[in-house]
This record gives sequence, C-alpha cells and structure tokens, in this order.
Amino acid sequence: MDTKQQPQKRNWLWSPTFLVLCGFLIIAAFFLFTEHRAHLFGILPFVLLLLCPILHFLMHGKHGGHGGGDGGHTGHADGHKHDSGGNK
Repeated sequence: MDTKQQPQKRNWLWSPTFLVLCGFLIIAAFFLFTEHRAHLFGILPFVLLLLCPILHFLMHGKHGGHGGGDGGHTGHADGHKHDSGGNK
C-alpha cells in the first residue's frame, strides 16, 4: 500500500494574500466613497437629465420613432377606416 499523500491545492479565495487584497480594496472603496461623495451626489441631477434623451432614443426603437410606423396601433386614432373613394 502506498502511503504517499497528494499535496492538496489550496483555494486561492482563502489564501492570505487574497484576504489582504480584499481588505485593502474594501478600505480603499470606503475612503474613495466618503471623500468623493459630494462630487458624486452633485452630478446626479445632470446624470438624470442626460438619461432622458438616451432613454428616449432607446425606447423609440420599439415602435419606429416619430411619424414612422403606426406606433404599435393596428387601427386609426378614431377607431374606424376611411374610404379612399369619397362620398357620392
């Protein structure tokens, strides 16, 4: 019987180096957020204003935009079809 044991490969997620790196990144993110919070919240209204036209362009892709297509409706706005020949 062979009594040699295979060296087990350690999981890199639980290595001391990775844990120190995670701790450093958490501390760095905390200080980055606390020191720049005023800048981030100060620009938030402008970000919301920029989202309006972006969402406008993205949402018009579903129904063909302004004036193009039928806007997702199957009939006319008044609910009935018009005769093309006119009334006699």
